[in-house]
Amino acid sequence: MRKNLLRIFSSLFGVFLFVASLWVLHYALKEYRFHDIMAHLKELSRNRILLALLFTALGYLTLIGYDFFALRYINHPLPYRKIAITGFIGYAFSNNVGVSMLTAVRYRLYSVWGLSSVEIMKVVAYCGMAFWLGLFTIGGVIFLLEPFEIPELFHFRFKSLHHLGIIFLVFMAVYLSFSILRKKPIKILKWEFHIPSVRFSLSSIVIACMDLLLNGSVLFVLLPHSENLSFNKLIGIFVLSQVAGLVSQVPGGFGVMDTAIVLLLTPILPVPSVLGSLLAFRAIYYLLPMCLASVLLGIHEFLQKKEMFRLIARIFGQWVPEIVPNVLSFITFIGGATILFSEAIPAEKWRMAWLNTLIPLPIMEISHFLSSLAGILLLILAWGLQRRLNAAYILAVALFIIGIIFSLLKGFNYEEAGILMIMLGVLLPSRQHFYRKTSLINEPLTPGWIVAIVLVILCSVWLGFFLYKHIEYSDELWWRFSLSGDAPRFLRATVGACALVVFFALVRLLRASMPKHALPVITDINKVRDIVKNSKKTYANLALLGDKSFLFNDRMNAFIMYAISGRSWVALGDPVGPKNEMPELIWKFHEMCNRHDGWTVFYEIGRNNLHIYIDIGLTLLKLGEEARVPLAAFSLEGIARRKLRHTRNQLEKEGCTFELIPALAVPPILPELKVISDMWLKGENAMDKGFNTGFFGTEYLKNSPMGIVRKDSKIIAFMNIWLGAEKEELSSDLMRYLPDAPSNVMEYLLIQLMLWGKQEGYQWYNLGIAPLAGLENHTLAPLWNRFGSLIFRHGEHFFNFQRLRWYKEKFDPEWEPKYIASSGGLSLPRILANIASLISKPSKKRPLENN
Repeated sequence: MRKNLLRIFSSLFGVFLFVASLWVLHYALKEYRFHDIMAHLKELSRNRILLALLFTALGYLTLIGYDFFALRYINHPLPYRKIAITGFIGYAFSNNVGVSMLTAVRYRLYSVWGLSSVEIMKVVAYCGMAFWLGLFTIGGVIFLLEPFEIPELFHFRFKSLHHLGIIFLVFMAVYLSFSILRKKPIKILKWEFHIPSVRFSLSSIVIACMDLLLNGSVLFVLLPHSENLSFNKLIGIFVLSQVAGLVSQVPGGFGVMDTAIVLLLTPILPVPSVLGSLLAFRAIYYLLPMCLASVLLGIHEFLQKKEMFRLIARIFGQWVPEIVPNVLSFITFIGGATILFSEAIPAEKWRMAWLNTLIPLPIMEISHFLSSLAGILLLILAWGLQRRLNAAYILAVALFIIGIIFSLLKGFNYEEAGILMIMLGVLLPSRQHFYRKTSLINEPLTPGWIVAIVLVILCSVWLGFFLYKHIEYSDELWWRFSLSGDAPRFLRATVGACALVVFFALVRLLRASMPKHALPVITDINKVRDIVKNSKKTYANLALLGDKSFLFNDRMNAFIMYAISGRSWVALGDPVGPKNEMPELIWKFHEMCNRHDGWTVFYEIGRNNLHIYIDIGLTLLKLGEEARVPLAAFSLEGIARRKLRHTRNQLEKEGCTFELIPALAVPPILPELKVISDMWLKGENAMDKGFNTGFFGTEYLKNSPMGIVRKDSKIIAFMNIWLGAEKEELSSDLMRYLPDAPSNVMEYLLIQLMLWGKQEGYQWYNLGIAPLAGLENHTLAPLWNRFGSLIFRHGEHFFNFQRLRWYKEKFDPEWEPKYIASSGGLSLPRILANIASLISKPSKKRPLENN
């Protein structure tokens, strides 16, 4: 709850700073008009633009250096081309969207290339620290060499920056002294932080200083020349504006950073010239690299469908599918913002006059109004694209086409139409990434997305009022229709867009409430029992224990079973039900966890749905491998099976017989089986568990057949049998026997069940999972894999992991990997502890069990 309140407060703080920036800009521009700003843009020479492009290219090459040194700091270097791919795409989008996008790109790419979650977090922390060190260094030096006065509007503590420069440099001196003298890590609460060595510290400072200098150089060459504005002073102003943008938490510092630059440069340069230069700066340093990265991803999606380019696609195929939806979401959002901003900008008079010779004015007016609605809908649909909604993709494509048509009909705005066509071309080849068939209304809208939509609307409204401030308001404006009626068209479009947003908000508020967490009731178990009977996977029978909660899909033909331990909401296995219902259920469970501020965990999942778990941002850890015996090839013939033949022959000579009891005949023998179970638990000094293993309960055991072994007509061992639908697989759960039973009685039971299953036409016998089996131990493997492999090989005395795998190997199974999908990061140790607590907790009397 506290985390959600902090997130909301942070978002509101960003909105407040953005609104304040718009107000300050409106005050600064009260004597100027939009044409003054555009006039400066047209005056930019080709040489200045080319120089800005050169500094931009050098700046992005420098940005890659952050990751280059960070990976060497954590002792996990990667080839430069991989760092370059991560750096360029990550920074191209994070400069516009925010640091979260860079972290997501780093995580997606670096996890594929062998870095653990902890190592990726160290890379993120190192790069962030390096940037601030560079900012303090550049700021300290500049503020000392060429301090300048801060306008009173800032209410800054110091009128001159000389003292602030001293503070910055003292901080840097203290930090470098720490890096020289402090060898032990610094402990803050329960976290440890290793200070980089002097070599790494100086390297990161150099990279960060180069980054800031090149970034500032792009703006410097775009500003008009002035004797009162030196390069050093501009860099100092740029550093202060960067700090303001970072504090605001507005993506890219948009609005806040620009306002700070305008105010600090106002005593030196005309405001329209500064704003025109800032527009060019945003386009060259921010939007152009993002567009290039988007086109690269779009080309990948297109080439992936061409046979001759399969090799190229494979190079990018490991990580692009996880990034593409986020990129397309942002592109769609920018498309919607572009349409809204164009609604506020006056149309070219000659275009309107020419267009009026082809189509009547009412069509032009209607196109302008409907275009604003399309813009708002694209802003909203961008959220749906990030959530991989199929309906959002179809509607976005349709709205892009509509936006292109309306941009031409409302005023022959072919520039806007061209931009929307490029965005549509990037979106079209990517339909396979949007697989969720659910309603956008039911998707939770985060505070960050709400704030982003509000900021675009506010910016559009501010732009319109700035452009038409010379027009006196009257009620007649709303009903004025003419070729020159740009202001009335803006007012009508703004009201229509705001009304659509309010309507969408009301629909969301009136939607049905989401399900709450609760223990199962009888009706839930009855629904689950029907779904389990139709499941090919036998682990679905664990739902009948009654110790887990259920999340059903809308059609009530699929579910997720889960339990809560600490903050971890642990789902057992993949969703149970039809394959086409699984993606939506996975997303639905993840959203439910987020609403309750819980950590999403999927335990013992297969490989078929891994891409979906990655899509929702989870970390994958290999848990072990599951043994499945192909029954068609199973027999006791041949030299390789002589030990199994010996086991069967030996027990039959001792008078043991196998018998399969149908489910309807199980209840009468349960009292006798209960005695065997209690004696087995006492002999093993164990207690019944739950969650991922069964326990002895009458309601649970009477759902399935029972395999038993009799000796002298007395039951000495039993197994309950899980049967998969369509005879896909069978398995067993409880395996109990009397203390005086033959030592290999369980092996005899397994042999007989496999032979019975083969005779009945079943395809597989599932022997269950071998924990930590099959984990790689090479140097590039993630830390979890190396640690798990170490325990598997050297922890036999405590855990019997190798012995369990060797026991199952005698049946010649095929091994399939099993994984844990979780939130990862710094919460991973607590998540693993919560899972351990959940699966080791002794079973208590369940609400649906009567032992």
